[in-house]
Amino acid sequence: MSHVVARIGKPHGIKGEVTVQVHTDDPAGRFVVGTVFPTRAAAGSGVPRALTLRSARDHNGIWLLAFDEVPDRTGAEGLRGTRLLLPDPTDASADASDPDEDGWYAEQLVGLPVTRPDGSALGEVSGLDLGPGQDRLLVRLPDGREAAIPFVEALVPVVDVPGRRVVVDPPPGLLEL
Repeated sequence: MSHVVARIGKPHGIKGEVTVQVHTDDPAGRFVVGTVFPTRAAAGSGVPRALTLRSARDHNGIWLLAFDEVPDRTGAEGLRGTRLLLPDPTDASADASDPDEDGWYAEQLVGLPVTRPDGSALGEVSGLDLGPGQDRLLVRLPDGREAAIPFVEALVPVVDVPGRRVVVDPPPGLLEL
């Protein structure tokens, strides 16, 4: 099984750099030059099954990565939406195209019931806000307000699309923001 380390965003500059939405708490430790990341992208996108990190830098809080396989802005544009994976070293059969990985499209989530870990109803998914630093799950609360919950495993521990449920464990005060 593989875990998503980052999702590639828009190109930056003309030399193949891309912005990434980080899905790791140790980007400096993960984004090491020479690291080969398995990828997951839309079928037929032409994205290589693995990308070799050529450079990585934090630019005003946004990580910019470049890959050996992508020399220019045109190539970088084709990577948009690609997920960089961290393979599980104990699983020799890890397949980067496994559809059961933790990555969802808004249309898969909108309308799903949202509960707390104890099973009490919290609302329903109203959207997914893809931010430059982090995705946020948008939840329509019973009073009509919309809560934006950082889409990280600690706060959204369960996303079960086939089972039609999302579990959210918000810290005190988050829903009042």
